[in-house]
Amino acid sequence: MPQGLIFSIQRFSIQDGPGIRSTVFFKGCPLSCKWCSNPESQQNEPELMHRFQNCQKCRACIEVCPTNAIAYTDQQVKIDRKLCDNCFDCIDVCCSGALETTGQYVSLDEVIDEVCRDELYYRNSEGGVTLSGGEPLMQAEFALELLKRLKSRSIDTTIDTCGHAPWSVFESVLPFTDRFLFDLKQLDPNLHRSETGISNDLIIANLDQLLKNSSAEIWIRVPVISGFNDNQDYFTRLKDLLKGRKIHKISLLTYHKWGTPKYQYLGREYPWHSEVECPADSLEKFKSTLTEGGFDVTIGF
Repeated sequence: MPQGLIFSIQRFSIQDGPGIRSTVFFKGCPLSCKWCSNPESQQNEPELMHRFQNCQKCRACIEVCPTNAIAYTDQQVKIDRKLCDNCFDCIDVCCSGALETTGQYVSLDEVIDEVCRDELYYRNSEGGVTLSGGEPLMQAEFALELLKRLKSRSIDTTIDTCGHAPWSVFESVLPFTDRFLFDLKQLDPNLHRSETGISNDLIIANLDQLLKNSSAEIWIRVPVISGFNDNQDYFTRLKDLLKGRKIHKISLLTYHKWGTPKYQYLGREYPWHSEVECPADSLEKFKSTLTEGGFDVTIGF
């Protein structure tokens, strides 16, 4: 059976679909959104995180590092990411929890055992299990088998997707998916490419196919990003694109910088240029535009 690369399983989630849910976070994403609040989700391999504020400066990690990637300079333990080969020997000797792995390979049985601990909560709240990420459809075989196992137990299933995967992958999971949380970040292909790393052509084509060929609920989720899509033109175009389509609801998600420390833990710089967060009340005008199109619109999840 396939294994999946997972970086977290969040129990009692109420933000990734209806009811009480468990959200399985898959590691690896085809997009590289500059504002991403989960940078540990982007690479499709396990990574070393260094929570330097927890470091006790015992320097045991320096002694075991086979590539000399770790050094003590300026009274701090520092990691040269160009030299680090992610052997993770340093984690075994870290006594403070400053070093840890993000992402591990797990079996279907391990995931099923974890998420089914809360099966009673799912049934009582009309909740279930959400596959998120990263992008779960990058690990298509594992995602499909997991969905099949969940549906065999009559558990409600949701896929949170950026929309960038071959249509054949979407087709394979359709019979086992109750809803899609479909991110739609930008309609301009050039702007989408410049800030996420890829064009949105496939994303929009897949959304069109889903709306034509799927009986699953389609929830559109729009992260409203300062300097990227927080303008009236985008939401007018979005309303026109979706008008007359069977959209269950549209959620406007506020931009925040809560994930910034994770970039430091991974040895990266936070790439988004805007310092301005989007308070919920600033999205009311965009909500009104979409509501005029006949959509059920929420600010937040």
